[in-house]
Amino acid sequence: MSTFLLVHGAWHDGRSWDRVTPLLAAAGHRVFAPSLTGHGDRAALLSPEVGLDTHAGDVVRLILDEDLTDVVLVGHSYAGLVVSSAANQVPDRIAHLVYLDAMVPEDGESAADIMPVTQLLIDQAAQTPTPWRIPPLPEMPPPAGLFGVTDPADKAWLRTMMSDESVLCFQQPAHLDNPALATVPRTHIHNVGDAAGRLPRRPVPALQPNGTPSQVRDLPTGHDSMITMPYELAELLLELA
Repeated sequence: MSTFLLVHGAWHDGRSWDRVTPLLAAAGHRVFAPSLTGHGDRAALLSPEVGLDTHAGDVVRLILDEDLTDVVLVGHSYAGLVVSSAANQVPDRIAHLVYLDAMVPEDGESAADIMPVTQLLIDQAAQTPTPWRIPPLPEMPPPAGLFGVTDPADKAWLRTMMSDESVLCFQQPAHLDNPALATVPRTHIHNVGDAAGRLPRRPVPALQPNGTPSQVRDLPTGHDSMITMPYELAELLLELA
């Protein structure tokens, strides 16, 4: 039995994993899919002070409170920074890091550093009455859809979990200064089915930080593969258990 800890991306909440968690649990694994501070059942806690450090702290706190070990820690999109910073604090409890169509930081980098388009969102928010809040990205014409989701029923469901993000989440740097972090194996899962709406991503180096060949898998779907291809995503994750 493994423990999967699934961390949602910006503007989403823990319910975004609802189609994946039962598949992992049915295979006999423990699964956690929390909503980060400011999202889902914790949406009322959103404030200008909520940032990347807050969200990394959410993950670390859950790991320690539940005394989790051998964790397969999965971060979607923005949560690539979250799981990286969290694993930096408790690397001995992490069995595998999974970057699901995610931002992958170097030490000291923020979301705005990794994906410069994020700075445009910050600049746009600065012109509003609430300059610390960034609303969810709008739906794009097909085939891009809403975060890669195009089915009308799925889009309606996704909108029920959308909430604003704090600017600080995209401005705070990831802290990756623990040498033990480099020993944690990594897998990158890229959602490659929607070229029109695909966000730019960095090439994955040939070698992981631990010196072994990088592991990269592709899913032929849009950004929110946990919604559009949950079975295929679960199969990839189960290979790591």
